[in-house]
Amino acid sequence: MKVKILVLILSTFYVANAQKNQGIIGESNWFNGWTNFKPKAVVYPAANQIITGDIKENMTLTKNNTYLIVGSVHVASGVVLTIEPGTIIRGDYDTTGTLTVVKGAKLIANGSETDPIIFTSNKPASERKAGDWGGIILMGDAPISRLGGVASSFYEPNPLYSSFGGLNENSDSGVIRYTRIEFAGKKIDNKMALNALTLAGVGNKTKLEYIQISFCSDDSIEVVGGQVDFSNVISYRATDDDFDFSMGIQSTVSNTIAIRNPYCSDNTRSRCFEIDSYDKVENFDALKKKTFVKLNNVTLMNDEENSMGLVKEAISLKTDSFVEVNNCVIAGFSSFIAFDDRYLADDNFKKIKVYNTTVDSCTEVFTNETLNKDQNASNWFMQNEKLFAVTNVGINNLFKNNDVKRKPDFRLK
Repeated sequence: MKVKILVLILSTFYVANAQKNQGIIGESNWFNGWTNFKPKAVVYPAANQIITGDIKENMTLTKNNTYLIVGSVHVASGVVLTIEPGTIIRGDYDTTGTLTVVKGAKLIANGSETDPIIFTSNKPASERKAGDWGGIILMGDAPISRLGGVASSFYEPNPLYSSFGGLNENSDSGVIRYTRIEFAGKKIDNKMALNALTLAGVGNKTKLEYIQISFCSDDSIEVVGGQVDFSNVISYRATDDDFDFSMGIQSTVSNTIAIRNPYCSDNTRSRCFEIDSYDKVENFDALKKKTFVKLNNVTLMNDEENSMGLVKEAISLKTDSFVEVNNCVIAGFSSFIAFDDRYLADDNFKKIKVYNTTVDSCTEVFTNETLNKDQNASNWFMQNEKLFAVTNVGINNLFKNNDVKRKPDFRLK
């Protein structure tokens, strides 16, 4: 009993004295003003404008209208779609309303803290649920680690608009800022669903910040190749992964949070981050960059029981993919990082970097894919020189306010 009490005291002392820069940060709570954790309760205006087919000339969507996306809407190459702050765009259920910004086109969705842009369901408030419409797809000509250097989108059936990838790291697909995406991720068939936001071969001039994605029935964000960064993103109650990275993506994710919930998980191994370099090794171009994701000030919070919830590992890391974790907080999982067997057999875990990070209330820290503790990896990361702490404080004591129903503030206490 004395040992347990001492561990708790030390854990509490560590969190209380942790550097202020761990987890999501900000002098004020940057959730305020533009987010909504109860979108099912909002009565949005009925759509008075329909968007369908191909957008072949520059277009601006204005705040004084409410728009309905019907079917697959394509922003053609060379065209810019601009959305004014405060504009509401609703996605049609029956036709799986989806907005695709093809390679060479741009989306300028630059909302504001007081006037966010909202993509949401077209159903009445009482009937909304995850998967009510398709989502947003951005495609660019940045490098992907695929033989031939280009690929076709799994989600876009029209071959005229499905190609992505190229040689342009500075590719610019536009801006998504102060934007909410709600109830997206409708299933295409029994095996595949759309994501709230899909980025394919998107380059580093694309700006993605202050984005809240809520109640997506698949991944909140899927990134396939490219070189693009994220800042101030909230993934809330995703059914599958919060972030899915593959095909050689080079990305830094900063000041971002994934909030898991037991009522929004599926049985296909949902994670906060799924990181790999290829779907099939025979498609991988060894001359291209392998997937590398850097997490700065990221909070991964699981509000499930470790032994009962469907979300087990915070991060799933596959062979030939790499992650660096800096100033992060991971709380409430069965495993912090689950490595695949090849990763563990080759001791590739020694290439992974974890700095100034707190892992709290997790059953294990480093495991294999079956969530059995890997002692070699654990011994490696727990060496004294690693700036890394394991605590057992609990989510109710870690954050200023983890109640999403009452103005949540996930900065550390």
